[in-house]
Amino acid sequence: MTYEAFVETAERLWDEIPAEYKRGLHGLHVLEQLKPDPDEPELLRLGEYYDPGYPSVLGGFEGIGRHIALFYGSFAALAAEDPSFDWEGEIWETLLHELRHHLESLAWRDDLVQEDMENLRRYREGR
Repeated sequence: MTYEAFVETAERLWDEIPAEYKRGLHGLHVLEQLKPDPDEPELLRLGEYYDPGYPSVLGGFEGIGRHIALFYGSFAALAAEDPSFDWEGEIWETLLHELRHHLESLAWRDDLVQEDMENLRRYREGR
């Protein structure tokens, strides 16, 4: 899938999500880059949720807002390894995963963060 087709697919899927679930989000960004995990470079991040927090929390800055990013390069790298890679399914799953981070952030929850950390711990044990 080309970058342009990826952007179109991501935007179409994004538009299918009801507005009330996107409340408080300032944008969806589709970036061309490949995004290795900073702690585990052999793992690729397909998406990220950016929440700068409130100014009093971890030095966040007012006005930056909350965003979701998808990394085309990471999807493309995975697709290159698997001819049956389901681009649309993976985009949808990643959007929903990052959206869940957003909704939990609004509710001051970190359940998905904890799940992600547990998955990372299991990955490291399985190496």
